[in-house]
Amino acid sequence: MKPRQAVNQVRIIAGTWRGRRLSFAPVPGLRPTPDRVRETLFNWLAPVIHGARCLDLYAGSGALGLEAASRGAREVVLVDNDPQVVAELERQREFFGAHQVRVVRADVRQWLAGPASPFDIVFLDPPFCRQLLSPCIQGLEEHGWLSDKARIYLEAEKGLAPQLPENWELLRSKVAGQVGYHLAARTPVN
Repeated sequence: MKPRQAVNQVRIIAGTWRGRRLSFAPVPGLRPTPDRVRETLFNWLAPVIHGARCLDLYAGSGALGLEAASRGAREVVLVDNDPQVVAELERQREFFGAHQVRVVRADVRQWLAGPASPFDIVFLDPPFCRQLLSPCIQGLEEHGWLSDKARIYLEAEKGLAPQLPENWELLRSKVAGQVGYHLAARTPVN
């Protein structure tokens, strides 16, 4: 029998901080990506995670970004708009001594319209039922946030197929409970 997980905590699965607990803010609607999904995702990303620049949009618990840092990402930027979430992300960044992680408090769509620098891996897991996936995909592609061969993780309600730009290829797609999760690869636009 599996031990019961502490409320408002998830564990880092692998890497430098393997097994350590990550606390997150008790904000309604915040749903960390489950361990099983994160494990699958990071198996998919294993060949490209080490040394990557990672962007975690709608960071929430920070589980995706901090997992990436634990596994050797060179730089991780966590973006969220909720002040309580951002304060907890800062506490966790300090607790882990994660100097390669930066926390940004901003509205994601407005932030994506600002000055960009390309990322190798983007985690896009917006709140469900708010139609945020498509505008963020568009913002990432149109404003220069993606490196030529970027990998983009997309998490959405089960049955919601993300509309991808023509130069993105869907590499993987799975369902876990009520969550659909997908990995896309970008190719440069000629």
